[in-house]
Amino acid sequence: MRAFDHKAKYTQLRQLVEDVLKEAGRQGASSAEVAAHSNMGLSATVRLGEPETIEHTRDNSLSISVYMGRHKGAASTAELSAAAINEAVSAACSIAKYTAEDPFSGLADADLMATEFPDLELYHPWDIDIEEALTMALECEAAARDYDPRITNSEGATLNTGQAVGVYGNTHGFVHGYPSSRHSLSCSVIAQQDESMQRDYWYTTARSATALDAAAGIGERAAQRAIARLNGRKLKTRHAPVLFRAEIAGGLLNSLIHAISGSALYRRATFLLDALDTPIFPEWVNIEENPFVMQGLSSAAFDAEGVTTSRRKLVVDGILKGYVLSSYSARKLDLQTTGNAGGVRNLSIQMGDQDYDALLKTMHTGLVVTELMGQGVNPITGDYSRGASGFWVENGEIQYPVEEITIAGNLKTMFQQLVAVGNDDDYPGSTRTGSWLIESMMIAGE
Repeated sequence: MRAFDHKAKYTQLRQLVEDVLKEAGRQGASSAEVAAHSNMGLSATVRLGEPETIEHTRDNSLSISVYMGRHKGAASTAELSAAAINEAVSAACSIAKYTAEDPFSGLADADLMATEFPDLELYHPWDIDIEEALTMALECEAAARDYDPRITNSEGATLNTGQAVGVYGNTHGFVHGYPSSRHSLSCSVIAQQDESMQRDYWYTTARSATALDAAAGIGERAAQRAIARLNGRKLKTRHAPVLFRAEIAGGLLNSLIHAISGSALYRRATFLLDALDTPIFPEWVNIEENPFVMQGLSSAAFDAEGVTTSRRKLVVDGILKGYVLSSYSARKLDLQTTGNAGGVRNLSIQMGDQDYDALLKTMHTGLVVTELMGQGVNPITGDYSRGASGFWVENGEIQYPVEEITIAGNLKTMFQQLVAVGNDDDYPGSTRTGSWLIESMMIAGE
């Protein structure tokens, strides 16, 4: 796929943002902010050794928020013609005139705007054509299908490549943006043995195509995961240690972030209300975000409001040291934004020196969770109840797969009962964590 002329596109979008901000002022806005994006991509999917879909995408978008005092209006458009943009500005201004005054609304403070923009190496366009994309996807799926005769069907393999340019600006005079890219390769297959049938997948994703895992390795891992789940058993109801595999443990970190986010805090709808500067994990736990990871999938020098981002510790020696705030939620809490409009960036937990096999030995007897189902997390109380499947472990070794069970506990207790975090952080994405070993949870089965 040919690359953007990203410099020309950036210049175009920057001028567009500046023009929209001026138009908002002409229509009566006391302040405004605009985000404009342009992206293009290629997606190639194969299934059962044949091309299935090839899709080219090219999209534009613009969103604007205007403020008339403390009255806010917002509108967006996917059409970047002058007429469509003027209509969006008019719509936002009209909405602002009729919305209730909100004393906490408005732009982030001007003195918090980012002033330094390091090159985080986020843009690595991939010069790949359709034939090459299909070849990689075919190689990935073939490796999965050929891995074992018990792989009887496939949901396909897909290669995606995309590049984008985004520009954000506001009436503080801040206007900045950058190009970015993201590529991925995924495979999903079905294993069958007698009456048992299981599906599983694996994928790789990165800013640069050179950082992607090998296509054959992705297919083989998808096959291995599907085969390992065959002939699952049920368990008797019991309490036991639970090891959340790395790809599942990331969800526990996400639950932490939700609990300390500004919207949950000012609504008083979190199990970690008033928990700042109190221990919420064992004293060996440290959690941080780092927006400046080179080629990081969530790296950025400024947030969605133009506020400078920073590397910071959220949990230090088990103690909660920071919230996750936008300017709006910070004002509601009489605090200052933490530069997290748009979320956290490159979250990580300090990992120990045990790999996955060592964690199994440490657990000795218990449940490994590899898949969760349902939305059974109460963000207010922390009560946690999810359908699960995985593997039963005895004497530090996997004995057999298990399915149709439910695990239950409370996140507050689960955090406190974290025994170890492994160094097996092999799951792709912007969150870095190994597997989590929890001391004990309820496992509901037969």
